[in-house]
Amino acid sequence: MSMNNVFHIAASALTAQSMRLNAVASNLANAESAHASTGEGYKAKQVVFQAVPMAGAAPWAQGVRMTEVVEDTRPGRLVYDPKHPLADDKGYVAYPNVDPVEEMVNMISASRSYQTNAEVMATAKDLMSRTLAILQA
Repeated sequence: MSMNNVFHIAASALTAQSMRLNAVASNLANAESAHASTGEGYKAKQVVFQAVPMAGAAPWAQGVRMTEVVEDTRPGRLVYDPKHPLADDKGYVAYPNVDPVEEMVNMISASRSYQTNAEVMATAKDLMSRTLAILQA
């Protein structure tokens, strides 16, 4: 496998984790956005990935790409707050189905994956530089 493939694989992972971090940020930003219980409010979003073979590489050398962003189908949460302007006739206000703890776990996982792939690229660059230095000597 060429070093070029290493960069392509790591770059695809960086792009994928960046998209995942954007979805997490959107979910966290809307976690407390109230809406009327009769209407549709914000739904948590999850990014779906797919492994893709790298052109000209070994069959086991695969990158990753985003295939779609799906909305979480879990119901939102209802909070009893009869004084809220968006409360229904029973006094409930609907909030998105975003679980902040789950989103924080997703954020940590995505950021660690991003960091690991950035380190893979840095290591590959260092190995290429050392190889060139050996060849020049």
